[in-house]
Amino acid sequence: MEQLMRNFFLFLSNNKALTKAAKKYGFRFGASRFVAGVNIHEAAKKIKELNEKGFVITVDHLGEFIDNETEARQSAQECIRAIQVIAHQQLNAELSLKLTSLGMDISYELVMENMRNIMQTAKEHQVIVTLDMEDYGRLEQTLDIFTTLKQEFDNVGTVLQAYLYRVEKDLEALNKYKPYLRLVKGAYKESEEVAFPNKADVDKNYKKIIKQNLLYGNYTAIATHDDEIIEYTKELEQTYHLSRDQFEFQMLYGIRNDLQDRLLKEGYKVRIYLPYGEDWFGYNMRRLAERPANVMFVLRGVLKKSK
Repeated sequence: MEQLMRNFFLFLSNNKALTKAAKKYGFRFGASRFVAGVNIHEAAKKIKELNEKGFVITVDHLGEFIDNETEARQSAQECIRAIQVIAHQQLNAELSLKLTSLGMDISYELVMENMRNIMQTAKEHQVIVTLDMEDYGRLEQTLDIFTTLKQEFDNVGTVLQAYLYRVEKDLEALNKYKPYLRLVKGAYKESEEVAFPNKADVDKNYKKIIKQNLLYGNYTAIATHDDEIIEYTKELEQTYHLSRDQFEFQMLYGIRNDLQDRLLKEGYKVRIYLPYGEDWFGYNMRRLAERPANVMFVLRGVLKKSK
């Protein structure tokens, strides 16, 4: 049943018609649980609150299925605006973005123009920018853009997904760039030809790449809510005498707040991935796919609003 629910919500997350329709309904169906506001100023208030508690932040302007140049340029300007707000308000935050929201599916020239404009602003304000990893079909181009930008800008990172068979080789190939990497399990539905279908195999591979990147000496962001993975990372810290300056735990806004607080109290760096924007549907559906408990939370919220 859990796998059926996961597949159902992943199917919904890729539906362009539902994504566009959802914008008309605002933050219903539990979106406010996982999304911090519709604009960067609303998000900045949440960031400041979390900074004051000791958390650091990755902020993400949500956007999916952008297929025209005008919207891609508007998305780039929003990223630049977010960087400027981070700098002006002296927030402890980084920026994360999806290349498809900046025109990657339109043309290489457009996405690179938008990215260089964003990266130049980020460099001026000393803000790190992470390129999100999307579905498998866009992996090669994402890595190509990352390695190209990495040769021009020090303040750029990207994401690798443990559920892909090829991730170890990608990690090895990127090592020469001394990359800043966010390591995740993976949140898209992929074919068994390219990705592990079983959770146990994904978990095993996830542990393998965490250890691999840490022993390379690269800064590693471990993005998980999985207690077993967190404990494994702590064991690596003790076994290999790793500095806590070499890694951080990353977690999603609105999920496992208790765990976030506990890790912070234990002295670990905890970064919260905090999205904002009107284009919330696809992101929200992937969060529902990840944990059945999230579905119950949303249903309770909808029932309360309907009374």
